[in-house]
Amino acid sequence: MGAETLLVSGGIGSGKSFVIRTFNVLGVPAYDADSAAKGLYDTDPELLSAVVAEAGEEVLREGRLDRRALASRIFAEPDLKARIEALVHPAVMRDFYRWRESRSEELVIIESAILPEHPELMEQVDYKLAVTAPLEIRIRRVMARDGVPREKVVERISCQWSDARRMAVSDFIIVNDGTQPLLPQILEVINAIKMKSEC
Repeated sequence: MGAETLLVSGGIGSGKSFVIRTFNVLGVPAYDADSAAKGLYDTDPELLSAVVAEAGEEVLREGRLDRRALASRIFAEPDLKARIEALVHPAVMRDFYRWRESRSEELVIIESAILPEHPELMEQVDYKLAVTAPLEIRIRRVMARDGVPREKVVERISCQWSDARRMAVSDFIIVNDGTQPLLPQILEVINAIKMKSEC
């Protein structure tokens, strides 16, 4: 039997990356699905071929994906984005499974901001964890991190699922508000999964 898979998700400014680094220190490796998706256009010929078939030859330049051309096509044809995502997500999961098979740990993480929005992909993980933080804290974190004005941060947050929505589909919740210690919360999640696996 392969490793158990824990999906870790959280909105911008929730501190999801810090939580995942803490899991890493405790011996739980993570696969970053959102970053992997960008790279797969260049490393997965099957995906690239499918994207070109969907979006047209104009998104291909010297055998590689022209991301600007693809962005222009999506801007001109908004429903193309959903069709491209329908190709990318299965490719990401294929790549994740290959990565997971190469690991010896009993628990691995798949990290994604958008995975919870796709029920068909959510069914492919064993557990789901939402990292949450109060809205004002999230806004301040992103303003400080990215040097962007408040209204831009609020706009970005409004395009994502709310914490309440993420929590509703999650098995575990970690509150990363700067006052509640993270380590005990993370250890509780690891121990709960370990106990369920042993049943």
